[in-house]
Amino acid sequence: MKKKYGARSVGSVVVQTTIAGRGRAGRLARAIVASGLAACVQYFPIRSIYRWKGRIESAGEYLLLAKTAGRLAGRLVAYIRRSHSYELPEIVVTRLDGGLNEYLAWIGAETSAKQ
Repeated sequence: MKKKYGARSVGSVVVQTTIAGRGRAGRLARAIVASGLAACVQYFPIRSIYRWKGRIESAGEYLLLAKTAGRLAGRLVAYIRRSHSYELPEIVVTRLDGGLNEYLAWIGAETSAKQ
């Protein structure tokens, strides 16, 4: 029987960022996928509490999770940075150590045109 869960994801990452506003989140998500820099971007509303310039702040934001090939992480980070309205945006890259092999293969296939 073929293993459904594996470590093929060493080449896959999730790039996460936050952005203000649903419209901005949707436009950025669509632009990332259209550019071929990610196979999928999910976004949803969150509430952030953070320290900024010595003050505790609270803001409604949208969290974006972009699934992509590890080799594209640097390009995607740069793309998000250029497109972002924040002075210092959250951009975090997390390596995937496991997952459904077919899903991980799909991420690789959808991002294979971007070398």
